[in-house]
Amino acid sequence: MERRILVSSYLVLFVFALLVLKLFNLQVIRGGEYKKVSDNNRLKIVRRPAPRGIIYDRNGMAFVSDMPFFDASAVKKDLPEDWNTLFSLSSILNISTETLKAVLNKRPVDNSDSVKLKENLSFDEVAMLEARKIEFPGLQVDVRTGRKYLYGALAGHVLGYLNRLTPGQLKNDDFSDVPQEAFVGQYGAEKFYDGLLRGVAGGEIIEVDAMGREIRVVSFEPSIKGKDIRLTIDMMTQLEAERSLAGKTGAVVAVDPQTGEILALASSPSFDPNLFSGGISHDEWSSLADNPDKPLLNRAIQSRYPPASTFKVITAIAALEQGIITEDTTFDCRGSLKIGGRDVGCWQKHGHGRIGLQRALAESCDVYFYEIGKRININTLADYAKRFGLGSTSGIDINGEITGLVPTSEWKERTRHEKWYMGETVSASIGQGYLTATPLQMAMLTAAVVNGGRLIKPSILMRDEGGPSLNEEPVRVRAETLDIIMRGMRGAVQERSGTGWSANSKLTSIGGKTGTAQVVGKDSFSKGYNKKFKDHAWFISFAPVHNAEIAVAVFVENGGFGGVAAAPIAKNVIEAYMKSKSDNEKLRLEKLKEMTEKSMPEIVNEASATESSEPGSGD
Repeated sequence: MERRILVSSYLVLFVFALLVLKLFNLQVIRGGEYKKVSDNNRLKIVRRPAPRGIIYDRNGMAFVSDMPFFDASAVKKDLPEDWNTLFSLSSILNISTETLKAVLNKRPVDNSDSVKLKENLSFDEVAMLEARKIEFPGLQVDVRTGRKYLYGALAGHVLGYLNRLTPGQLKNDDFSDVPQEAFVGQYGAEKFYDGLLRGVAGGEIIEVDAMGREIRVVSFEPSIKGKDIRLTIDMMTQLEAERSLAGKTGAVVAVDPQTGEILALASSPSFDPNLFSGGISHDEWSSLADNPDKPLLNRAIQSRYPPASTFKVITAIAALEQGIITEDTTFDCRGSLKIGGRDVGCWQKHGHGRIGLQRALAESCDVYFYEIGKRININTLADYAKRFGLGSTSGIDINGEITGLVPTSEWKERTRHEKWYMGETVSASIGQGYLTATPLQMAMLTAAVVNGGRLIKPSILMRDEGGPSLNEEPVRVRAETLDIIMRGMRGAVQERSGTGWSANSKLTSIGGKTGTAQVVGKDSFSKGYNKKFKDHAWFISFAPVHNAEIAVAVFVENGGFGGVAAAPIAKNVIEAYMKSKSDNEKLRLEKLKEMTEKSMPEIVNEASATESSEPGSGD
């Protein structure tokens, strides 16, 4: 009996000793480790960016949609950094172990200890991470809403793109409610109307365990989706403008001359905003930023060129208003005119003969306007140019617009310390010399000529969607003067001798004015063909000729003659708009599908192959 009691006592002591050793192990040897695990059962605050508003065209056709993007991040102090863990994780993320180590050694972007390991995970990567998440304490997969631009590069310069907050925006109170990982508008409509599109971020307080697994949602604040907006852009007109420009460098601007609503604004070459949707890579950014063709440059509002003979519209208006000429004034064109002892030529080497104003506009006679240039003061000419919006920004709701230049005698004295010469006025009278304008300015100038003399502030957002209110100023020109100009522009397209005959349409009546801006002197060009020395092509136009509904400016860099390289593009754009107006939604969608079935590179290549060779007609 005593023996049994003794054995039992030893067993009890042994078990007790085991318990003491276990407690010593838990409390002393591994106490720190388990305390860390316990501490990690905590609350995680997650801010959720709101879905952005959808951008539609004027007819309710969506340009964009929202879609989820997945990113992997980790709490640095929780993620073991032993070789096996890093090797396994890097294998799933498809990055090298060295890259993963380098990422983990970076300082977090905010005050947390969480670092972003990889953005834009594939669905396979997400599935693998979720399945093996227990192996990677502190690892989390974040979901954010990003943009999908439904038609790739279409309207890229109008829509713009998203990107992360810049250092300046991080310090700006206007962005204080934006989660630091959110994407905001950085260009185009996405930027200008970011406040409408962004919405209000929501958030969650989540209890997680030591493995980073969610235990429960403690509280939830829903985000408020951004406002959907409707642009003034007509998608079919925009598509035709870009298709017609494919393979060329240039811009097209189409505007409703009665309201200032931009119907199409295209710049070529362009870019695909989808490149930015998930966070653009360094290589992708370099390929855009370092591209010599500058696809990120919005040539419609950020490039200025001599307007060439399209400026004869302003020269004629100034001369008529100042009484220098009348509608019946004629001059004799013999192919050149002697100015200051030097012969300056007309594009028509054999001359136009005795010619009046309307025919001079229609056939773009240089000598007729040289004669006006001899009789008008540069400052008077500049005054009328400015009345029609040249030399200043239009105020369009896209960032980055530049002014162009309208020279005066005071400007030359101030900037070049030289006096103004009459020969320079003669040059300005045909849109050459120091004078420069953007394609947008030329479109708005045309609109003011055909809408009765109202210079309207252009807009890309429908006014009933929160766009700017109608803002217009009278150009202070007599209605009969504008009527004379419009008749001359009508003749340019509807008369076979007109330089804009190639824009003649069976669908609608079109008026216009060609322009061919000389890049280098003819002598330089004749020394050897170089495309960059080829003249720039312009065409400004409107339709129908009575009660105009659309005004269009086309510019093709190094395109050659305006009547050959630019006028046909304007015709295509105008006809596309006229057809789009009469189409219902179903028909528009069918046409859009048909026109976008081919990728943009295919369209570009085809257009390049069929591009007109050397022009055969005049200005």
